[in-house]
Amino acid sequence: MTRSPAPLPSPERRRHLREAASLTQAQVARRIGVTRGTVRAWESGRTTPRGPGREAYADLLTSLTRTVATVKTATPAKAAKAAKAAKAAKTVKADKVTNTQETAPPTRMTVSPHQQPAPPAATAAPAGLTPAQAFDALYAFCAPALVRQTYLLSGRRELARESVERAFQLAWQRWPEVAVDPDPAGWVRATAYEYALSPWHRFRPRYRHPEPPPADASDRALLDALLTLPAPYRRTLLLYDGVGLDLPETAAETEASTPAAAGRLLHARAAVAARLPGLAEPAELHRRLAEVASAQRLRAAGPPAVRAGGERRARFWTRAAIAVTVAIIGATALTVRTAPTRYEPPVPAGETVQGVPRRAAPGTLSGKELKLRAKLRSGIQHGPQRLIPLPG
Repeated sequence: MTRSPAPLPSPERRRHLREAASLTQAQVARRIGVTRGTVRAWESGRTTPRGPGREAYADLLTSLTRTVATVKTATPAKAAKAAKAAKAAKTVKADKVTNTQETAPPTRMTVSPHQQPAPPAATAAPAGLTPAQAFDALYAFCAPALVRQTYLLSGRRELARESVERAFQLAWQRWPEVAVDPDPAGWVRATAYEYALSPWHRFRPRYRHPEPPPADASDRALLDALLTLPAPYRRTLLLYDGVGLDLPETAAETEASTPAAAGRLLHARAAVAARLPGLAEPAELHRRLAEVASAQRLRAAGPPAVRAGGERRARFWTRAAIAVTVAIIGATALTVRTAPTRYEPPVPAGETVQGVPRRAAPGTLSGKELKLRAKLRSGIQHGPQRLIPLPG
């Protein structure tokens, strides 16, 4: 008889148990043998644990539940001591993450969740920070790597910087929505990718001509192989083999089903391997993507400049909308002012006049014509009555 899988708590309860045990998502992922992105997806409810990972995750949650129950039943002094120790551990952990972010080299592209974990929703806007400070922290965390990813996606340096800036400007305009998103970094990444892959860029004068390719021949070959792929296949390959998302997350971000995402990934890998046989292995492809992106000098603008640019753009479009509205109101008022207030019937069409003799040819008048002339001449002598036809 097959044993039924053990029930799992709700996603919120899973995150609460992990935080109560002072564990990070990376630590939980190492214990189970999965990626950190998978644990984040389980805790956000986007995916459901399955297979051997589900059993290991269920056992871990059961042990965490017992640990939390033991702490709750301890004496008040022990409970206070444990809470203080957990708080200190979290503070040290936050300091380590901050120091790591501050000392990280700006030219390094992070393409794997193990190299640069995305900030969870709980730390996207920590308590005590203003919205501008929280936005600046998210920008400093994600923008350098996102510019390099967008460059691999579009093959244009200027477009990559512009895409990231537009994505963060939109995020700043919708900050109340982005701040509570389970994955704010993923929200910005999806927006930047959509802007970079827009087909309307080909009609812009500044993007009609190709940019100078990378100096290294192998880098040019890899970038050319990527750009020959269709946009959905290129995006799927970059998210899975570049960023390091798992297949369900890649399918969700590309708005495709999991089988469709898997098919795109296999096709993209086969196309790249056909042109570059040395990149047939996913690990080697992952390494080369990071090298090509890191070799380019791509620097993102500062967070204050991005916020100021977004605010200027919002003011411009607001004023444009007000101007168009005023123009419509003025045109409507002018139309109402000049429109007729009563009904004016149209001029009727002309009618054929009966009884007028045909024009005679030059020559002697006939007797009938002489009588008609005499009659007309006699009617002219009576003044205004000549305008009224007389009975014949």
